[in-house]
Amino acid sequence: MKRWLQGLLPLLLLGLLLLFLFSFGPLGIFQTGSQPLEELTLERIVLPKAHQMVVHVVNGGPDPVTVAQVMVDDAIWFFTTESNNQTIPRLGRIKINIPYPWVEGEPHKVTILTSTGLTFSGEVSIAIQSLVVGWTYLTSFSLLGIYAGVIPVFLGLFWYPFLRGLDRRWLDFCLSLTVGLLSFLAVDTLSEAFEIASMVPGAFQGLSIVSIGLLGTVFLLLYLGQRRPIRADKGTREGRKWTALLIALGIGLHNLGEGLAIGSAYSQGEIALGTFLVVGFTLHNLTEGLGIVAPIAVDNPTLGWLALMGVLAGAPTVLGTLIGGISYSPVWSTLFLAVGAGAILEVIYEIGRLVGNQSQGQWASGYNLSGFILGLMIMYVTGLFIIA
Repeated sequence: MKRWLQGLLPLLLLGLLLLFLFSFGPLGIFQTGSQPLEELTLERIVLPKAHQMVVHVVNGGPDPVTVAQVMVDDAIWFFTTESNNQTIPRLGRIKINIPYPWVEGEPHKVTILTSTGLTFSGEVSIAIQSLVVGWTYLTSFSLLGIYAGVIPVFLGLFWYPFLRGLDRRWLDFCLSLTVGLLSFLAVDTLSEAFEIASMVPGAFQGLSIVSIGLLGTVFLLLYLGQRRPIRADKGTREGRKWTALLIALGIGLHNLGEGLAIGSAYSQGEIALGTFLVVGFTLHNLTEGLGIVAPIAVDNPTLGWLALMGVLAGAPTVLGTLIGGISYSPVWSTLFLAVGAGAILEVIYEIGRLVGNQSQGQWASGYNLSGFILGLMIMYVTGLFIIA
């Protein structure tokens, strides 16, 4: 008990210090008569039916915010909220219903005016009626995930018979190519995480979410690696299977972020963007299947085990499309992308150790270097279809 009291004493003194600062110290003086700093984010604008808009608003500021007026296309419009309460608490969210006669195929701008006179805006690039969530909706988004993630990964597993006939130098080449593929994915995923983090309400600290997801995943997988009975750097069959498992897991977490992008694009009516994403990710994921089977090319895995790896790597795409299509959130998207990047970085570390062990420490051979560069180039070329 004495030890616990000693540990709690600094926290108690800190609480008294903060109470003094806000009540009697300079913080209390500066807050008196000052305007609160407001920050609203129009997270999503949904068009469920004709003559209706639903705006999802998040308060990322330090104080509650009251919505005074709503303007659509620079015209003040009548609106209601779910609870008939126009005040949004800190870190809270509301849905604003606007009976507005939106025009299909046209852009629309929604602006929220707060009680202090500040304005916050969001846009609908192309107005199209949002799909109603039902069996048809869920089936369609699930099929998008299967086409973009599951099927291409399984097709990539068919590289296995080809890899079995290669000698050690060319197997190291394929492993290095896998490192190139995954390195490109890691940078790409981390870039997307930072981009979406900029859209996260300030109070949720987008950069901190990226740090937690990235570093937390890396150290968690390193911990799991230490718990395995047989280590991959010993070059055993079980070790190579463990490396392939980690690759499938890392790719799966990355594909979860890809599914979020696809689902969000289609749910917001950006059909052309969603279609290009499906095509581009399909090409990407075909090469990811090669990365899964490369470490186990000298072994004889069962069809059931290969199928499990394919599901582990591809199925998260389906989950991502459903989440993005039903309830897209920049906060969760940032976290999932950061987790995917962390998983891929740990997988790169594991493959690097495996290649170094099989090459007697001479990682930077001509075969390994050319494989690594080719992997980067493959992902770059297939990525051009996504940008298109």
